Amino acid sequence: MADLSITAANVIASASAARLDGKAGEAIAAGKAVYLDTTSDRWMLADSNSAPPEARRAGGIALNAAALNQPLAVHKSGDITIGATLTPGIAYYLSDTPGGICPVADIGAGEYVCLIGFAKSASVLSVAVQFPGVAL
Repeated sequence: MADLSITAANVIASASAARLDGKAGEAIAAGKAVYLDTTSDRWMLADSNSAPPEARRAGGIALNAAALNQPLAVHKSGDITIGATLTPGIAYYLSDTPGGICPVADIGAGEYVCLIGFAKSASVLSVAVQFPGVAL
C-alpha cells in the first residue's frame, strides 16, 4: 500500500470535531498531517522521519489549503471525512512523506510512530493523535 490519495475538496470535519486556527508556515493542502512549529508559531507538514523532533508528532490534519502565512484550520480530533478510500478498522499513521498519512503496514524501519487515527468507515477517519516518541 501507499499514502492515502486524498482529494482535498472532499476533506470535511464533522460537526463535533475539535479544531484550531492558525497560519501556514509553508504551502499546505487540505488533508495533510501538520504540526505546530513552536519557533515560528506556524503550521508545517509533519513527517515521521524528519530531523527536527517536533515535526515527527502530528498536531492534526489541515482542513483547507493555505500558502505561506495564510490562514489554516487544523482538525485536532474527532471524525473527519478524509477524502480518500480507507479500510474500516485499520489504524492510520503519519508517513515518511511530508504531510502523508499511511496505513500501519507501511510504517518502515527508522520512522517514528505517530498514530493519526482509526478508520470508522471507507471514508471517515476518527482522529486521535498519539505519539509515543519511539522509532521502529
